Amino acid sequence: MYSRTVTDYLDRSVERFPNKIAVQDSKRSLSFMEVQKEAMQLASFLSSKKLFKKPIAIFLEKSTECFSSIFGVAYSGNYYTIIDVKMPAERIQRILNILSPEMIITDEAHKKLPDSFTGSFKTVTIEEIHATEAKFEKIKEIEKHIIDTDILYVLFTSGSTGDPKGVIISHRNVICYMEWSKKAFHFDQYTVFGNQTPFYFSMSVLDIFQTVCVGARLVLIPPQKFIMPGELLNLIEKEQINTLYWVPSALCLLANLGALDKDKLKSIEKVLFAGEVMPAKQLNMWRRALPNVMYANLYGPTEATDICTYYIIDREIEDDETIPIGRSAENMDSFIIKDNGTLAEGMEEGELLVRGSSLAYGYYNNPKKTEEAFVQNPLQSAYREIVYRTGDLVHYNERGELIFISRKDFQIKFMGYRIELGEIEAAASSLIQVDRVCCVYDTEKSEIVLFYTGKMEGSQVEGALRNKLPNYMLPRRYIKLVSMPLNLNGKIDRKQLKQQMYMRSSG
Repeated sequence: MYSRTVTDYLDRSVERFPNKIAVQDSKRSLSFMEVQKEAMQLASFLSSKKLFKKPIAIFLEKSTECFSSIFGVAYSGNYYTIIDVKMPAERIQRILNILSPEMIITDEAHKKLPDSFTGSFKTVTIEEIHATEAKFEKIKEIEKHIIDTDILYVLFTSGSTGDPKGVIISHRNVICYMEWSKKAFHFDQYTVFGNQTPFYFSMSVLDIFQTVCVGARLVLIPPQKFIMPGELLNLIEKEQINTLYWVPSALCLLANLGALDKDKLKSIEKVLFAGEVMPAKQLNMWRRALPNVMYANLYGPTEATDICTYYIIDREIEDDETIPIGRSAENMDSFIIKDNGTLAEGMEEGELLVRGSSLAYGYYNNPKKTEEAFVQNPLQSAYREIVYRTGDLVHYNERGELIFISRKDFQIKFMGYRIELGEIEAAASSLIQVDRVCCVYDTEKSEIVLFYTGKMEGSQVEGALRNKLPNYMLPRRYIKLVSMPLNLNGKIDRKQLKQQMYMRSSG
């Protein structure tokens, strides 16, 4: 059935499963009918303020309240931005400066927080909204004026200059993503998602909207569970979570700690991952522990509504092999352009460009960055066709599978050689007594530095890598850590590692 907006998904799930639990956190759960009621209350409040097609900031922790607020903003014909209360104050201020929200939705615990930022912002609490009458008929009238190309959300990513970039995503973008992923991974009303990623991170889009698309159940896993593997496994077992879409760092945590308990994880049917490179060694630990599970590597930028290519793992992957990112998702297309602007052939490497129905409009209030990244298709001159430059280097392997090499800015010139830091990371990750790795380049000293966790000493890692890499690719420094620093999205924090590198150099 055709869906014009994501709220069509929610409406149909309410019709089919009114009393079924849609979403739950550690404090409460909401049925689909209850999600709709809370969403309608917020939509009614926003419409009473004459707000339509305006930016609304949701200033809440990941919760059932945040979940229903997303749909409340959508019902009202406005668009939302999630601002996590745990974000650094400076980043929040920059987002507010770019977005200029017409309303900030928060709760009693955080209602004074917006006052600490520069700007004139109207604020309303969830508690006030829940006291508002839900005017269903009025909202249904508003919905007639919402079309699928209207903006659904603006999601902020890191910018190279330090200023966040707000990626503009429409209802149509998300609907295309949901319709494809539903078919590709066989999601249905029996799916139970175990959500790991924050709601301001693009990976959460699948968890949130697939839940209402198919009538699934979404369990919001508290972040602290990921530092207590025993409690995490207990939660998965208790809630019978069967689908994980996590960043590799979270999956590696359980693998490296030897916490892949088959009995606790027997409900798991699908393990999907994206956001960073998944080391093959840790993937194989999962596959040995849970051999009958579907595993899939998903790839894509926020600018493609999270995903543009995917690879369902259906063969043996060696520990030192790079897991393919596969082929384009439905209604998406990708191609490789070499440095000279021509199409790559065979196994030649180049930058991945993507086009298709899930491509974002650009960056909010940032035409300059939009024009740099969203460009005319270099293979088409007869008419206007916008493609997105991912900034990622890729190539096809001998099987015709798309392989991610590295970010273009992870590629360095060293001793006259062009080196992919990702290749060094893949080699180090394959070592049995090395758990996680991250390679950075010290531009001041012209040195490759390898950070790692595991049982091996630096000299042992170096010795092992001499059998895997040519001399010019060997790191000059090996820094052993107790644990890898992670950013707010749960991925390895490369910026923090670079800071550590320079501090150690000057110390």
